[in-house]
Amino acid sequence: MRPCARLAATILALGLLACGSRVDRERFAKIETDMPEAEVFAILGEPTDTSSFSLGGLSATSASWEGRDGTITIQFVNGRVKLKTFTTEPARSSE
Repeated sequence: MRPCARLAATILALGLLACGSRVDRERFAKIETDMPEAEVFAILGEPTDTSSFSLGGLSATSASWEGRDGTITIQFVNGRVKLKTFTTEPARSSE
């Protein structure tokens, strides 16, 4: 690998490590009921998974963000937060 390309790859890797996970309880607490979807994305970034549907004048989206600390799931109705949950993996028993 050329020195310039190696330096660029190293800087990119360090930058990604510095960002860390955007899924944590602190960011979860910033999400408020009726907050616009765009504000949630600004706080959490792009979701890991989404599903949505529309019926008449109603649109609903479920979006989830997965990280080391757990999973944030948010339900949007007509582009605004209606429900949010933070879940962690249950402790695994060592059998």
